[in-house]
Amino acid sequence: MAITAQQVKELRERTGAGMMECKTVLSEADGNMDAAIDLLRKRGLAKADKKAGRVAAEGVVTVASSADQTKAVIVELNCETDFVAKNDDFVAFARRCAETALAQAAALEDLAAGEIEETRKSLVSKLGENIALRRVQHMSVDSGRVGTYQHGSRIGVLVAIAGDASEELGRDLAMHVAASRPEVVKPEDVSAERVAKEKEILIAQAADSGKPREIIEKMISGRMSKFLNEIALTGQPFVKNPDQTVGDLLNAAGNATVLEFARFEVGEGIEKAPTADFASEVMAQVRGS
Repeated sequence: MAITAQQVKELRERTGAGMMECKTVLSEADGNMDAAIDLLRKRGLAKADKKAGRVAAEGVVTVASSADQTKAVIVELNCETDFVAKNDDFVAFARRCAETALAQAAALEDLAAGEIEETRKSLVSKLGENIALRRVQHMSVDSGRVGTYQHGSRIGVLVAIAGDASEELGRDLAMHVAASRPEVVKPEDVSAERVAKEKEILIAQAADSGKPREIIEKMISGRMSKFLNEIALTGQPFVKNPDQTVGDLLNAAGNATVLEFARFEVGEGIEKAPTADFASEVMAQVRGS
């Protein structure tokens, strides 16, 4: 049966598959559009499974929040290249993942099934790269707000604030977390093991100073305080006004208290495979690897 250009065009628009793939399955399905779609889905899913082992360390981080800003979610969706990370369909899918997670209070394992998973596999077939929904984190407050901030498409932050927190304060705190990378909310939240390890390092550094013991102890105490404030949100100089700490900013706001925060950055913690030379990468793509 002869396959028309209009049939190929319609199938491409409905599935996003390549022109030659559309023409081939239409021929195999004797022009039956639904049967051709089924064939593409079956082959698309096989391609998705084949690509699943490839390292996906690029992508986007997306946040979504409720209208009253008492609930929010942050997700990271990964792909293999920066080129695909900027693709409109990929970005739209990331947004859909975040909005679905928020609406359904869905965890990662909940999203990795059903309609979201089917869409992910179809997108793998269309874009030709491994695509993975890597992590999802929810945050909520009973009284207060969850501040959110996105720096481009690669960094996203949630900050849960109890008490009287304005929208501006929420955004400012989230922006600060994005820029300054605190590890804990308050200095006292640093683990005893981390404190002991840092103190051991400082003692070793001071051992050869030749200073009296009481001076060394004061030096170590001052340096420990500096270290703890550097990694704690409330002790850090506020990024928009370094003359005040984040703790000062919260005190000025009244009874606002940071409960927790989350900072996602695309690809952090993913070990990337050594990059082959450009010619080898091109040839691998040509061979359909």
